[in-house]
Amino acid sequence: MNMPGDLVTTEWLAGQLGASDLSLLDATVFLHPNPDGYGYTTESGRAKFDAGHIPGAQFVDLIEAFSDPDTDVKFMMPPAARFCALAGGLGVGDGRRVVIYSSGSPMWATRLWWMFRSVGVATVAVLDGGLAKWTREGRALTTEVTTPVAATLTPRPRPGLWADRNAVRAAMQDGGVCTINALSPAVYSGEKNTYGRAGHIPGSVNVFYDTLLDAGDGTFLPPARLKPLFEAVGAFAKPRVICYCGGGISATMDALALTLCGHRDIAVYDGSMWEWVADPALPLKLGMDA
Repeated sequence: MNMPGDLVTTEWLAGQLGASDLSLLDATVFLHPNPDGYGYTTESGRAKFDAGHIPGAQFVDLIEAFSDPDTDVKFMMPPAARFCALAGGLGVGDGRRVVIYSSGSPMWATRLWWMFRSVGVATVAVLDGGLAKWTREGRALTTEVTTPVAATLTPRPRPGLWADRNAVRAAMQDGGVCTINALSPAVYSGEKNTYGRAGHIPGSVNVFYDTLLDAGDGTFLPPARLKPLFEAVGAFAKPRVICYCGGGISATMDALALTLCGHRDIAVYDGSMWEWVADPALPLKLGMDA
């Protein structure tokens, strides 16, 4: 059975709970400002999951298990075979529908959504409004954890969905690529130094991930309101878009929004600012101009 789209509503999910072909995943991670320096510390959402989650959900450890162990950059996408083996251990196999949600920011759900898409899973969606909207509506929660039945998820990698720093460097001179920074204007401009070197990748434009959401209920704005945000920075005037942020997480919110609006060639720079600022030879630009 197909999914209704890349986003699903709480009403839709409530009607699908218990379906034999549905895998429901909780991707929660919490970020806290690092008291000892730049960036953030991470807190697993496992305790939040154990205290109450949507019935049938499995918890996904994005901090450790689902991050590449062979790199020093946080949260990097593991090899497709490793990712699929881990997903299979949570019961996600070929032909299943996957719905992902998170507590707090949807960026963790969109991150996992993008990871699944990059290994060739088409029937995957994000719960619009996440656990917060589900809870506000008084829908069911449980502390019971269902034991997953191991399944086989066949890797079908789509490498074009990821960009490395060489591709981002090339994009600086390529008029056919729009590079989008998803961070706040203060971080983009360099007014706020979050990652150790201030500023943004030269040539990149800013679409802050927080502007993509309805302030009232945390759902994504409809495409009719999202598309002008990206048209204003030239994203739809260029055939390819590369989204980046601090660590390839909130950039996937921009990637989802662009997908909802119909852009057909989107990549996420997985290393993002954490990788870029670590190399002093890579340039950064201050101010709000690209």
